[in-house]
Amino acid sequence: MFPGQVYVSIVDCKSAGSELWTTGQTEGCAAFVGRCPGRRPTLVKSLKRAINVLTSREINGDDISALLVTAHPDDECMFFAPTIIRLVELKANVHLLCLSEGNYYNQGAQRRQELLNSCAVLGIPDCRITIVDHKKLPDDPKAEWSVSLVSSVIVHHMRAHSFNMVLTFDESGVSSHANHTAIHKALRHLAFSGQVPNDCCLLSLVTVGPLRKYISFLELPFSWLQPACLRCIIGSQGYRRAKDAMFCHRSQLLWFRYLYITFSRYMFVNTFQTIPQGPKNLKMY
Repeated sequence: MFPGQVYVSIVDCKSAGSELWTTGQTEGCAAFVGRCPGRRPTLVKSLKRAINVLTSREINGDDISALLVTAHPDDECMFFAPTIIRLVELKANVHLLCLSEGNYYNQGAQRRQELLNSCAVLGIPDCRITIVDHKKLPDDPKAEWSVSLVSSVIVHHMRAHSFNMVLTFDESGVSSHANHTAIHKALRHLAFSGQVPNDCCLLSLVTVGPLRKYISFLELPFSWLQPACLRCIIGSQGYRRAKDAMFCHRSQLLWFRYLYITFSRYMFVNTFQTIPQGPKNLKMY
């Protein structure tokens, strides 16, 4: 039982559960660039900076324990596919915590299965996936999710595992969706209230303007030149995987989603900034 009366059921790696879906363990966090052998030293330095490892040893994939926190099924591939793909390539342990089952149009059961299918394409097994179904966390762009409730769900999941990186949306949520921004507020609350372990960093996905957002891979030079704590870039093979993951969400494939798949920079690159720790006044609901 989660604090705040959030119930989940754990999905074993070999079988499916019922209402909610949970993952096993974790180990990961990272910062990446394109798939180029010459970039390996840069990648190692980025990893060390991101997870604050004060050691001279090289960081390997099994040192990485990453938790991705999203609001809805399809967020993982619409917005975070480059990050997941790069982490999986490093053989990191990547977990997903999805805070709703996407039941806005009463398609929760179908969307839950679509999420599992998408994650299978991206490389996240069922046993590392948690889907929360809570009446106070509805899939609704007009719903104000409680920061304290979201925080309690996330921190419970963090304490159950050994994550050294947590990734989610920034304050604009990429699409300004209220559910996306609520997760960022919750993680900021955890950071500022001292509830995040010292060896775990919190990263937020940078929201870019419409022009940069929809020029596809042509946006890559801008992402490369802009300061970022972490960059994840994929090539044509990674893009095909991201696209295949998007196609798993059949219930969401309206005409404009095909345009998104073709033109969105988030299908090719993710850039992140650190969520800092420090005092800040947050409104709690």
